[in-house]
Amino acid sequence: MAEIILRDAIAKGLREALDQDERVFLMGEDIGAYGGAYAVTRGFLEEYGEERIRDTPISESVFVGAGTGAAMIGMKPIVELMTINFSLVAIDQIVNHAAKLSYMSNGQFKVPLIIRTVTGGGAQLAATHSQSFENWYASVPGLRVAVPATPYDALGLFRTSRKDNNPVIFAEHSLLYRVKGDVPEEYYEIPFGKARIPPEGQDVTLIAYSGMVRVAEEAAENYQKKTYQLKL
Repeated sequence: MAEIILRDAIAKGLREALDQDERVFLMGEDIGAYGGAYAVTRGFLEEYGEERIRDTPISESVFVGAGTGAAMIGMKPIVELMTINFSLVAIDQIVNHAAKLSYMSNGQFKVPLIIRTVTGGGAQLAATHSQSFENWYASVPGLRVAVPATPYDALGLFRTSRKDNNPVIFAEHSLLYRVKGDVPEEYYEIPFGKARIPPEGQDVTLIAYSGMVRVAEEAAENYQKKTYQLKL
């Protein structure tokens, strides 16, 4: 068991993908020379080269569309959108194309595309950089949505995302990149749709995801001191 931060857990998942499958490549704004807006891909350009770590123009519709096309012909693109707010610029490519191509082709086409992006507010950024649209995408047939709350979640869910033949929105909260947590040395995955239930209680149930999980955990601890039992 090793204690790492969430940023490093995601970087570990990305390196595994690049090392284990030559079809995997990364694409997005400032992910190469700059190392990513949140430093997740720092050093990747030097390690894997320009063919697999591709900096893009500021045109989300273009590179999400390119990632969708690459996935259709058998590649395994991992596209990074600097924030989930900018996904609205590519919503046609995400919702009307990537999510629907398998249905519209009767399964002849698969779209194993991962769209990594940053969600949530609280980082003193503008309102246009602080929204959370993952719930929108969760309502779209054909899309998977993964929103980790801990380093353990991040690595396990990313590994599951890699194996899915459907497009995945992988939304990382901007305030969680430095959160520490234990990650096993042995390989593991976290299946989609399986909730993590830390404490068991009888009086109140709290449901939370992403950045609110830690808030809910603190609330559960405070209420347990008052003899209430919470299920999280």
